[in-house]
Amino acid sequence: MEFKNNEAIYLQIAAYVSDHILLGKWLPDDKIPSVRELAVDLQVNPNTVMRTYEYLQNQEVIYNKRGIGFFVAADAVAKVKKQKRERFLQQDLPDFFRNVILLDISLEELQERYEHYKNEHFISK
Repeated sequence: MEFKNNEAIYLQIAAYVSDHILLGKWLPDDKIPSVRELAVDLQVNPNTVMRTYEYLQNQEVIYNKRGIGFFVAADAVAKVKKQKRERFLQQDLPDFFRNVILLDISLEELQERYEHYKNEHFISK
């Protein structure tokens, strides 16, 4: 995983975990990788992954079964979507609109590219 310099690593790992949940790679009540496993996979300090898991647990996206590990919460998809949607609408969308206006990108071109991207990445063939 390539980390960005402008955001805390534990938040980037939280986004990674959230994406796995949204994409259905980790389903409700599935056990997720242990702190050590994910730290090795992402080549980060286990304390950073633990901070991520504590953050996601506080957000009620995952839960801990003591001595067994961390699991995806039953309503994790809804919680992750709500959090990501708010962040997108508050932070990312204004920048997107600014660029669309500055670069003179038409709504038609956006629609065309959106449909192509959706078909390419999210619709089963």
